[in-house]
Amino acid sequence: MALETDKIIEALKGASILELNDLVKAIEEEFGVTAAAPVAAAATADAAAAKTEFDVELTEIGQEKVKVIKVVKEITGLGLKDSKDLVDGAPKNIKEGVSEAEANDIKAKLEEVGAKVTVK
Repeated sequence: MALETDKIIEALKGASILELNDLVKAIEEEFGVTAAAPVAAAATADAAAAKTEFDVELTEIGQEKVKVIKVVKEITGLGLKDSKDLVDGAPKNIKEGVSEAEANDIKAKLEEVGAKVTVK
C-alpha cells in the first residue's frame, strides 16, 4: 500500500482543529507514540543550554609572570608557592563553577597583567 501524500495533505488542510486533534490522539494510541515528546526534549535541551557556572582557565602566562602570580594569589587565596605552581602549570583552571560576572572579572584582572584567559 503506497501512501498518497498529496491527498493526505489536502484532506488535512480541510479538517477542523477538533478533527486534527482527534487524528493526533488516534495516531498516538495506535502506534504507542506521543506528539509531545519532542517538545519536552527541546525544552530540556534549552534549559541545559542556559549555563550558570563557568570555569576560568589561565591559558598563557604572558611576559609578566610575577604579576600574574600575584593576581592568581589574590583571586584564589592560595599561598605564593601554590600560586606560582598553578601559573607554571598553565594552561590550568584558576577558578571553577563561578558566576559569569565573577568569571569576567577574573579574566579582566589577569588580562590586565598580560595573561591570556579562557572562560568556559
